[in-house]
Amino acid sequence: MSETEALLGDLRAEGDELDGLVAGLGGAEWRMATPAPGWTIAHQIAHLAWTDERAVQAAEDAQGFADEVRRAWAAPDAFVDGGAERGAAEPPEVLLGHWREGRERLLRTLAVQPPRARLPWYGPPMSVMSMATARLMETWAHGQDVADALGVRRAPTARLRHVARIGVRARGYAYTARELEPPAEEFRVELGGPDGELWTYGPQDAAQRVTGPALDFCLLVTQRAHRDDLAVRAEGADADRWLDIAQAFAGPPGKGRAPGQRPGDPAGDGGASGDRAGGAP
Repeated sequence: MSETEALLGDLRAEGDELDGLVAGLGGAEWRMATPAPGWTIAHQIAHLAWTDERAVQAAEDAQGFADEVRRAWAAPDAFVDGGAERGAAEPPEVLLGHWREGRERLLRTLAVQPPRARLPWYGPPMSVMSMATARLMETWAHGQDVADALGVRRAPTARLRHVARIGVRARGYAYTARELEPPAEEFRVELGGPDGELWTYGPQDAAQRVTGPALDFCLLVTQRAHRDDLAVRAEGADADRWLDIAQAFAGPPGKGRAPGQRPGDPAGDGGASGDRAGGAP
């Protein structure tokens, strides 16, 4: 199995896990509020369906996607909510069907892309692997919103490695999205995976360091919890600043969550959390 095939398998599994949370919900449950202000469970699934469609469009219709990006940046505070509102207005069974069909189409589309293809997006263009990782990250993050609404505690899996990786790689983007100059030196990031394995990024002797549980780091970079509620620690002024602005998603910075909003267990022990990432998908 190639690396791309393995990643697409993880993307499928992440979607299937979230599907299992929503497939049996009744109409009233689809209208349950999630930690994202103004967003119900239906909005969360509608957003994922809409973003999967945009990813397919980026791969198959570059000009059409460029037109979408222009419209998005003309209304940066409204286009994400608009897509979610339209989908959330559909009957739950229709919305669920659209999301399922879109997930399958996305998997098929990414599987046949040339290995070196670069796909346009709302931030910098992405490789096929990066696009698949970004879709997995968003599926996990919005799945966390749904789980929080339902009061479900999800067990962290090794698929968090993909979310952590994109969070580390997006460090520079978190600064440029705020019109700040990214630090030139590399950071060391050490995260404890769900299976007890240590996930490491960056040079071992770096002065700027971030450590903590992988789950907490992923909640931080997807802005599903405030850093004060997480067991993620920084050594060095630049690393400390990064934890205040970290984001794994493209587009304008999200508002994140206020301290104390994380439901579930104390920081570091795997409790659930959630908030919409804000900005672009």
